[in-house]
Amino acid sequence: MIAMAFVLSMAAAPPSAEAATKAAIARVRRVDPAIHAVIALDPTAIAQARALDRSRAARGALFGMPILIKDNIETTGPLPTTAGSMALLGNVTGRDAPLVARLRASGAVILGKTNLSEWANMRSSASISGWSAVGGQTRNPHALDRDPCGSSSGSGAAVAAGLTDAAIGTETDGSITCPASVNGIVGLKPTVGLVSRTHVVPISHSQDTPGPMTKDVRTAALVLQAIAGTDPADGATAEADAHRGDYAAALRPDALKGVRIGVMRFVGPWSPAVEAVFARALDVLRAQGATLVDVAAPKDRERIGPAELAVLLTELKVDLNAYLATTPATVPSRTLADLIAFNRANPRELALFGQDSFEKAQATKGLSDPAYRAARALSLRLAGRDGIDALLAANGVTALMAPTMPPAWKIDVVNGDQVAGSGPADLAAVAGYPHLTVPMGAVRGLPIGLSFVGPAWSEARLLGYGYAYEQASGARLAPTFAPSVEGDAATAPLLAPLHPATPTPVSVR
Repeated sequence: MIAMAFVLSMAAAPPSAEAATKAAIARVRRVDPAIHAVIALDPTAIAQARALDRSRAARGALFGMPILIKDNIETTGPLPTTAGSMALLGNVTGRDAPLVARLRASGAVILGKTNLSEWANMRSSASISGWSAVGGQTRNPHALDRDPCGSSSGSGAAVAAGLTDAAIGTETDGSITCPASVNGIVGLKPTVGLVSRTHVVPISHSQDTPGPMTKDVRTAALVLQAIAGTDPADGATAEADAHRGDYAAALRPDALKGVRIGVMRFVGPWSPAVEAVFARALDVLRAQGATLVDVAAPKDRERIGPAELAVLLTELKVDLNAYLATTPATVPSRTLADLIAFNRANPRELALFGQDSFEKAQATKGLSDPAYRAARALSLRLAGRDGIDALLAANGVTALMAPTMPPAWKIDVVNGDQVAGSGPADLAAVAGYPHLTVPMGAVRGLPIGLSFVGPAWSEARLLGYGYAYEQASGARLAPTFAPSVEGDAATAPLLAPLHPATPTPVSVR
């Protein structure tokens, strides 16, 4: 029934913003109980839509489009911005993040808030992606016992399930591209500084960025066009207006013709099944006129991770304390230390995994610490100048590509996330460069994404490449909402014995 509901949801768009919004609310109420992607619907959504229908102003590019917002991004109205934590249940700020204000100005309807990995997956090194104390466990709509990845898990699962055509996620390292990949949708992590972070619950001012998560590349381009731009309150966006482009204009079916793209075979490792899907993707790219060049791993890549972690822990304490100071008095936790104490006092918060990352962050020494400064300089150089930039220049390529992530793993409350391999997200995240993932195919019904990574401000180019690949491959997969991969009609017989043994009768006396 749910699978059929998804098909019906993709029918022709309703004729008004109000009709589109009511249809989206109905889909959420019908489908979301199976996946827990939505923390809350905005009770003002229909009123927003009616106001749009009445308005005599020019209709924006997103007119009447219901959009879901990750619940670490503030929206005006009665909904709190919780970051998935019970500590922020009173965080009703009455303000729109600038990116949300830009969505409204483009005609979008803010439908509600999506679940996320609590605190954007920065509370514990043994977390379960897609879980938060407020929202519970988001499930992957392609197999309900599989993880949706995080931290933008609800945004990814919601779009995959057809609840809306677009949602907003945030990424510090992989939090847009991973859930987009494993849920089988398009995700774009922009250049850090293209989209404002004001009124977004932070991890790291060096790496945080919001971005679009959408049903297809064209929708991603339209949403990015709406949310990109300079914000005087966020110094990182000073150059955004100068670099903001017409992203929809870059979407040409022949965008891959004559381009050279670097193939990052050093990321992974991948299973033979993933390698087979990737090989087919490379064939599609070649058929579209791209020249593919294998590139070697950048020097000292293994040093990026430890340096990045030192940066994230230091900036988490500084940036989160600064954010909490702006929240209303109804939020009792005013510092990271307060949050640590709150979690210890509330059993639900720590019942599945701990808060070791919070505790390590609390022990850091601030932005003037020489160790922090050295770690930031090292990670930025290795990922940027000596990483992506060097690979592009040395190989004469305009972008880099690889599988985004392995297929979704099972939700595991005993061991936490168990991920078999990782993709190129770290290089783009640490460098602050754009990273686009588009559906590439699937292994036993579990989607896999194809990543395109480029230099700073190359979003239009990457969207063009992704669009051309999307149009040629037709790799998008509708979810089945199956209880598990193992139970489907093709797989279940393979897990049973060929000749079931007849049990020997046991005499009971």
